[in-house]
Amino acid sequence: MTTRENILATAKKTILSESKSIKKLAEFLTEDFAKTIEIIFNSKGRVVVTGIGKSAIIAQKIVASLNSTGTPSMFLHASEAIHGDLGMVQPDDVVICISKSGNSPEIKVLVPLLQRFGNTLIAITGNTTSFLAKGADFVLDTTIDSESCPNNLAPTNSTTAQLVMGDALAVCLMEMRDFKSEDFAKYHPGGALGKKLLLRVGDMLDQTHKPTVAPDSNIKKVIFEISEKRLGVTAVVENNRVIGIITDGDIRRMLTDRDTFADLTAKDIMTKNPKMIQLSDMVVHALNILEDFSITQLVVVDNDEYKGVLHLHDILKEGIV
Repeated sequence: MTTRENILATAKKTILSESKSIKKLAEFLTEDFAKTIEIIFNSKGRVVVTGIGKSAIIAQKIVASLNSTGTPSMFLHASEAIHGDLGMVQPDDVVICISKSGNSPEIKVLVPLLQRFGNTLIAITGNTTSFLAKGADFVLDTTIDSESCPNNLAPTNSTTAQLVMGDALAVCLMEMRDFKSEDFAKYHPGGALGKKLLLRVGDMLDQTHKPTVAPDSNIKKVIFEISEKRLGVTAVVENNRVIGIITDGDIRRMLTDRDTFADLTAKDIMTKNPKMIQLSDMVVHALNILEDFSITQLVVVDNDEYKGVLHLHDILKEGIV
């Protein structure tokens, strides 16, 4: 019976085995890698990544990484390629073929066809003397000593090595293109990441329900405004410029400290110089201010003109954090 200790020992052995294989990749890098980067960078076409079996799955991940970091790419299954899909490859495309052995039947059929087309062929293979390696223009060596699989059969270390080599390609191309976080956002407009990089305060601010009281408004009016707008705060505004804010916390403290408030007005209990943010600022900047000062609301202005209140809950609903 397998014990938990044995399970953990096997898992640790697998992780260490794969990490050892990855570490060796650095020693296998040659001028072929640098030339590959230069060719892809200067190409007017796409990067077509192909493979068979588990290598095809790795190819799809590499394509996704390249596309999301500014290098137009597409996946081509090696088996489908030799049954009609090879027509997807255009003259200016650079082709990357992934295969551990480099000698599978599909690869042996595909390589001569790609040579006939005249496309630059990059091999990612664990066999530098294989049919694929000999037929490629450049070879990226992903040789491993063995798989982590106890039978040395299931692709484990080999596919991890392929994946890491693909990541190295993507990162080098990012640096060549001077790919910034702003560029990354263009390709990731959805989800938390895209919103962090793209969403501005003005994109999410409800300007039709902005809590507002005048400096001489009585406390009843202040309480009504805070309750009606449901933001826990109201701005004290004079000539459309914010001179202070009153929070529901301010109201509670006032009621605790005084027996009567009939003679008080908004300006008597407001907090002057509240934290503000511009309508054009990024929402992630607003979030940083809220976190830094442990507050839940920010007054929003356009230059000095009052536009509304941004609440922490609004940001949370957008899924930014």
